[in-house]
Amino acid sequence: MDTLKGSMETLSSFQLTENMKGLDTQSKLLLHSKEVLSVILQGTVREYKRYSKKEIMGFIEADSISEDTEVSPGRTNTAITGDNTEYKLLNEKATQFDLIFRALNPELTKSSIIVKLHIDVEPQKEYSLPYPVEKRGMYYLARRLSSQLSLVTEQTDYGQLEKCYSIWICRDNIPENEQYSISVYETVNTQNTSRKETPKENYDLMTLVVIKLGNIVYNGEKGEENYDLLHFLNTVMYPHKADFIKTVSEYIDFSETEELWKEASEVTGLGQCVYNDGKMEGREEGRVEGREEGREEGRVEGREEGIRVLVLDGIAEQVSRERIIDKLQRYFKLTAEKAEHYYDMFASEA
Repeated sequence: MDTLKGSMETLSSFQLTENMKGLDTQSKLLLHSKEVLSVILQGTVREYKRYSKKEIMGFIEADSISEDTEVSPGRTNTAITGDNTEYKLLNEKATQFDLIFRALNPELTKSSIIVKLHIDVEPQKEYSLPYPVEKRGMYYLARRLSSQLSLVTEQTDYGQLEKCYSIWICRDNIPENEQYSISVYETVNTQNTSRKETPKENYDLMTLVVIKLGNIVYNGEKGEENYDLLHFLNTVMYPHKADFIKTVSEYIDFSETEELWKEASEVTGLGQCVYNDGKMEGREEGRVEGREEGREEGRVEGREEGIRVLVLDGIAEQVSRERIIDKLQRYFKLTAEKAEHYYDMFASEA
């Protein structure tokens, strides 16, 4: 079985998204995990079909992961990178990619030439919208492709363009006959009267993948096409079921942190199992005040442990200080000053 060793950061994201009643912010937290991304990419990216999840994790450029890049920058010739770039627009709606990053293209990379894939992952709560999701996906792909070039001139080298993927994971409001299906749209050469066939890499530049879930219960059978991907997404994209950790462990192994999971799963958030210690102390003392103090102490310590894990795992993954601080602000609702304080406090342990 192609199973990954789960990191503390991924364990934390699973615990923080346990209820998953919404989708947007919570799913973005999940998708920042390279373990989760590797499962999705293995099931959707043709170039990765013959690679293990561990190898795919190695292909992902962690520093390129961004959720703050606008789809419509007002000028198509603006390079999109993994930085938290803000584009200022005139008369154009500000729309952001949910999660974009770069990853190695092993099919085209040679010893002296490195070729990347530009990947966009879009968790979508509703599939049935006033407009077709597929058209929106193609628009995102066009923007992602055009953004690779600087200002176009007579000297522009279009040969530098690299392939783009847009992967849409639609959760709810899906017609019954389309639930738990995957659709792939890509550029193909449908007619060629020339004696010489054009190399596929010259036109195979955009692939749209639309994954439709649709229900909290998935009745697929092992061995069916796309079973592993659909089974995994059904498990992590909905509120956790009783067998959550058992199911996820088929893909990501948390055996080394199993005890922490068991303790922390009784309340929401990594490290909040400390709350139980405080509550027991309050019971032993026989005072309501002790119980309440234990609860509050557990919440505070559990929150700080989650922050500590995010900081240390980020440093271990060589994520920049600025990006880690940005994550702390968004995930834990901290001010910039408070996030910097926590970073400096825990970075010394790295």
